[in-house]
Amino acid sequence: MDELIFRFLIGGTLVSAFALVGDAVRPKSFAGLFGAAPSIALATLGLTVATEGRDYAAIEARSMIAGAIAFFIYALIVSKVMMRYKPPTLVATSARLALQSSSASSTTVL
Repeated sequence: MDELIFRFLIGGTLVSAFALVGDAVRPKSFAGLFGAAPSIALATLGLTVATEGRDYAAIEARSMIAGAIAFFIYALIVSKVMMRYKPPTLVATSARLALQSSSASSTTVL
């Protein structure tokens, strides 16, 4: 129960801090980047260091970085498809997501 309260306090504090940064950033469309994801990631990493150790947290951090790179590539491709072919948003994002998951399942991990 103590860990749950600690997570709540740390997560809430970080979300509030990033919301303040997001409110100060111009343009406002860019402010969403400072919403929840960075603060939750930092809170999770801090708790992981405290409970599992630095080595395990390093693996988690690398996984977060890989996920961020993959999401950036996905968003880049979807935005280019939407600008060029002008499909409905749901069609463009769903189709690319389906392509990505099918190609990920067909690759072999060494």
